[in-house]
Amino acid sequence: MRNWRQKRARFPRFKRKKHMDDNTARLTGSIRVFPRHVQLPRIGKVRTKEWTDKLLALLESNKARILSATISREADRWYVSLTCEVERPDPPQREGEPMGIDLGLSAFLVLSDGTRIEAPKPLAKSLRLLRRRSRQLFRKQRGSKNWQKASLRLARLHRRVQNIRRDFLHQVTTWLAKTKPVMVVEDLNVRGLARGPLSRPVADVGWGTFRRMLEYKAGWYGARVIVAPTHFPSTKRCSGCGWVAPRMPLSLRTFRCPWCGLEIDRDLNAALNLRQYGLAVLSGPTGSSPGSDACGDRLCGGTVGNSRSTSTRSLKQEAGTGRLFW
Repeated sequence: MRNWRQKRARFPRFKRKKHMDDNTARLTGSIRVFPRHVQLPRIGKVRTKEWTDKLLALLESNKARILSATISREADRWYVSLTCEVERPDPPQREGEPMGIDLGLSAFLVLSDGTRIEAPKPLAKSLRLLRRRSRQLFRKQRGSKNWQKASLRLARLHRRVQNIRRDFLHQVTTWLAKTKPVMVVEDLNVRGLARGPLSRPVADVGWGTFRRMLEYKAGWYGARVIVAPTHFPSTKRCSGCGWVAPRMPLSLRTFRCPWCGLEIDRDLNAALNLRQYGLAVLSGPTGSSPGSDACGDRLCGGTVGNSRSTSTRSLKQEAGTGRLFW
């Protein structure tokens, strides 16, 4: 109501208080699993499309326990998700060189070793068909048979876009967590970027989901994720000499350093800077305790005794120039 009174938003629509959506239900009680079936309370035995032999083996060996089942619906498909308590041994912590990961829109991610991975961008590819089916739904009488058919076609397309994006993110994060022992990513303000002019491309790549998946899969496979602060100048900083540019618009795809003459792709330059940040965190006096201060700097990322630090608060800038000194 406050935003409406101050002319910042529309009048609010009051909605009922519910714990879950209309297409979701949570069941507790006696839940049993069979090779191709799941027995749910008050519903009975339901055949599943996927095999449940792995979960059945864990249940029979008393290594897992089913807590609840959540039934959901997407378009014309029904899903059951089982919440289980599983005994999982802690994996050994792997050691190795950090890998800088720079997220972008032209390329989904660029690693510090030069590897580039493109995003499928399912929303951009299906946008024309989405608009067409949305217009078809708008022209139908609400509640009619044709309206229900058009609504189902639109929901199927939305589900396909979501599944393509989710499958891509699962494959990339699993590959990184299995092959890279230490990964350095930047703390991006995804919510703020989603409100700007690039809201649709940002939502299409799924940066927030990528980081969430990467963090919990890193715990599965004994990897480590180091998060650089939001204001760390990964893009504007020269990975060769440390010079920081005053600004770096998106139209400039090549980073050119006027001091050392380095010319490099801006995404690769950012990934190299993130790798240097990870090296500083690992080699610092508090490298074994993530989140604490390194080299006495609250932002972390520095090393004691090094001639160059990756901390942005420890830099001094000469008046009238863009050159930084340590």
